[in-house]
Amino acid sequence: MTQREHGHQQHESPRSRKREMIRALRAQGRYGPALHEVLPALLVVALVVCGIVAGLAVTYRVLGTGALAGGLALLALVAAAVVRHHRPLARRRLGYYTPEEIADLDVEGLALAVSRMLRRDGWRALARPDSLGQPRVRARNRLGHRLDVAFRPVAEPLPDEEAPTRTARSAGSGPHLRLVVHRGTFSRRDVQWARRQGGVQLIDGTRLRRWAHGTPLHRLTDVP
Repeated sequence: MTQREHGHQQHESPRSRKREMIRALRAQGRYGPALHEVLPALLVVALVVCGIVAGLAVTYRVLGTGALAGGLALLALVAAAVVRHHRPLARRRLGYYTPEEIADLDVEGLALAVSRMLRRDGWRALARPDSLGQPRVRARNRLGHRLDVAFRPVAEPLPDEEAPTRTARSAGSGPHLRLVVHRGTFSRRDVQWARRQGGVQLIDGTRLRRWAHGTPLHRLTDVP
């Protein structure tokens, strides 16, 4: 290798290492997006902002200062609600989870998430371990329907092969239903087991992610 080639390699090496580092960080999701990836979103934001400003200007010219103040107040409330809804902690408390967040939860965390998702859908829910210490969620809706939620870790069998335990019901209370939540895929044997029991609904990984994203439970199952 000549001295010139050696000097050229030394000159190029830091830039090459930087490019490789950026590629590695992007592959791991730890490096910000490139400009061409965020440019469409920035254009949309710019158009929305311009539209809002134009709308407020027209409102002021047509309806006066009072209407402009009301529009600004309404805009501030909407912006605050959107920001609050999209904060990760606030969003999760409201019962909305990303697929990555669902995948990272342990069984206890998943039980808490399901209880929040049920509350989001109008149920009164409580996450509490059963007599064996297994995570469970028990819920009830306005119609008096009772729901017992069990959780199946990946690669483990269903909680049991017997009929669900049915608690004593007071007069006028609705049916007692059961949900089995699994982040993976249920086998054919699992589906047959649920059909034999009656009143048992299975939530696999696909349905769970849709539920966590905001799809109501009654649209994913036969649970009312």
